[in-house]
Amino acid sequence: MSTETAASPRSSVSTHILDTSIGRPAESIAVQLSARSGSAGEWTVLGASATDADGRCKDLPAPPEGTTHVRLDFETEAYFAKKQAEEQQDAPRVRDSGAFFPEVAITFAVQPGEHYHVPLLLNPFGYSVYRGS
Repeated sequence: MSTETAASPRSSVSTHILDTSIGRPAESIAVQLSARSGSAGEWTVLGASATDADGRCKDLPAPPEGTTHVRLDFETEAYFAKKQAEEQQDAPRVRDSGAFFPEVAITFAVQPGEHYHVPLLLNPFGYSVYRGS
C-alpha cells in the first residue's frame, strides 16, 4: 500500500452573462477571478478574461488546492457606456449617465472537486446570479 496521499480534486469555475434588457449575451465584459483560503484570508487574483460573443468566459483558471472562497468581478461600466452610446445614435432619450452598477462582485464558497457555473443576469438597473450547471 502506498504512503502517498492523493491530491484533492480541484474545483472549477465558469460564468456567462446575459443582458436581460435586450435578451442577448453580454459581449466584451472583463471578468476577474480571485480566490482565498478561509474567511479571513487575503484575496489572490488568479486570472482575468472577457466574455465572448455568447457572453461566456471559457478560460478562467482553476482555483488552487485549499481554496474555500472564490470571487468573480465583472466590470460592467464600459459595457453599459458603449450600449448607451449605441442607443443614443439611433434614438436619443433622457437617461441616467453612466452605469448604476459599474461593477458586480460575486463571492461564493467552493468545495474541492465541484464545478461552479455562475451565470450573471444583467440589466442597467439590476442583476441576479445563481449556481448553474
